[in-house]
Amino acid sequence: MSSSSKLPYGVRAKNHPNILVRKLFAIAEAKKTNVTVSADVTTTKELLDLADQLGPYIAVLKTHIDILSDFSPETTTGLKHLAQKHNFLIFEDRKFIDIGNTVQKQYHGGALRISEWSHIINCAILPGEGIVQALTQTATADDFPYGNERGLLILAEMTSKGSLAKGEYTTRSVDYARRYKKFVMGFVCNRALTEEQSTETSKSEDEDFVVFTTGVNLASAGDALGQQYQTPQSAVARGADFIISGRGIYAAPDPVEAVKRYQEQGWNAYLERVGL
Repeated sequence: MSSSSKLPYGVRAKNHPNILVRKLFAIAEAKKTNVTVSADVTTTKELLDLADQLGPYIAVLKTHIDILSDFSPETTTGLKHLAQKHNFLIFEDRKFIDIGNTVQKQYHGGALRISEWSHIINCAILPGEGIVQALTQTATADDFPYGNERGLLILAEMTSKGSLAKGEYTTRSVDYARRYKKFVMGFVCNRALTEEQSTETSKSEDEDFVVFTTGVNLASAGDALGQQYQTPQSAVARGADFIISGRGIYAAPDPVEAVKRYQEQGWNAYLERVGL
């Protein structure tokens, strides 16, 4: 586990070079939560209702905006309003994976206009370094209207059975993150990724990449489609700064009570890890 993982969010925020990460840590501290809800519902009403109900207990709302059957400007207007109302960030789990010229258009334009409303995006690096370079160029351009309020997570590992996102792929994820850390804020992965993962680049003194871990569920060991779960405690112990749960929360009989359980267990695991 990296040395920064053992520090409280507030300490990490003070000297962190990424403004969006500082905001994320501040939200977590203020609300005492490291929960990200993956709101994988299929209508705008369901999405906005979930965001409003669960917003007080989460740090991040993760969307798959292209699964909505009725996506419109009202969808993103509502999301932005609720993010401000309840003080959470929006993470569009688009998993960009294409050549640089294409992903620039997908991110900052097109029908979804993701850059306008989503604080966090992610990408897979199968296309190579160019995808990270292109997204970074877009978000750091002088005429980019959202300044330092945007960040990129690299999909370095996945929780699905048989995932090929491992080994050299994960190593390259760390390399590219270090080269483009002005925009790259961290990773989606199953553990803290240390300097040992990298072969081409060395760790800098101010390096502190945020770890988001998916597949967190209190009740299940997996599903019929190869998803493999872990608990909030095990995820945080392995280095997760923010735990991502979907069906364990939004599909529960009482999603609000469910998210409170995840909030309590995730936060207690964090406090234990940092010794508070």
